[in-house]
Amino acid sequence: MLKAYAWLTFCVIVWGSNFVFGKILVQYFSPSLLTSLRLLFIVLFLVGLAIYKKHLKALHKKDIVAISALGIISVFINQWSFFFGLQTADPTTSALILATTPILAGVLAAIFLKEKLTIRTLIGSFIAIIGIYFVVTKGDLSSLNIDKGIIWIVVTMITFAFMILMTKVLSNRIDPLTITLYSNIVGFIVSIPFAFLLDNPLRISGDISDWAFLIGTAVVVHGIATLLWNYNIRYVDASKASILSNLEPFVAMIMGLLLLFKPITGIEIVGSIFIVSGVIFSTYQSKEQKRKRPV
Repeated sequence: MLKAYAWLTFCVIVWGSNFVFGKILVQYFSPSLLTSLRLLFIVLFLVGLAIYKKHLKALHKKDIVAISALGIISVFINQWSFFFGLQTADPTTSALILATTPILAGVLAAIFLKEKLTIRTLIGSFIAIIGIYFVVTKGDLSSLNIDKGIIWIVVTMITFAFMILMTKVLSNRIDPLTITLYSNIVGFIVSIPFAFLLDNPLRISGDISDWAFLIGTAVVVHGIATLLWNYNIRYVDASKASILSNLEPFVAMIMGLLLLFKPITGIEIVGSIFIVSGVIFSTYQSKEQKRKRPV
């Protein structure tokens, strides 16, 4: 149990650090090219894993459209908007906005999947929105000056929520590795022409260390960490693991301080507490509620 929590904590540290990693990478690679390159190395990792596990499966014709939509929206647009937004957006603020994804996913599930939207979700959403307002306005509540990059981070959050819904629907008939593999292949293929159409000028580093950093973060963040999380989540209580994942904004703060020398402000801490509290409140389920859920 302790070992499982240690690995899950490692995953949270990796995912929280990804906001700072992305901020560093967009200084050396233009966003669309960075998206395409990162997806290339993620796909190579996933293909290698699928071959190793002898898990290459063909898709049914009825699933091709859904997987394609997932690849375009929740892989390509998600990755591109993330890197494009991080050109100007603060990594800590970005992490805090993306932390609200479970709430949006719950609202979308109520609309499209007819799942019950609870009062707890609505209250949690309100608490989280207060936190986001604190962070975005940087404490000046009389004015709202939103950085252009933050808008693209919101797009990242929306596409991430879409991924949660689509994966939930598709996982009833397709295993997670197959969904992840084919959606990333679609996302990579779609990203190739945009690397040359959207980036002007096209920036690409000639430094080997920058390429090593790009490849390493792609494989570790989207490959190894995801596998470790999926493997170790079986050994711990799901609600406790969810609380762990909500620590990502705090990890982003600390990594921003260590790697970007960005000081942590009191407003960020206050906003973080509101946002994380709202997410935990809206997604928490009591033991009695869990027992009532159909298996």
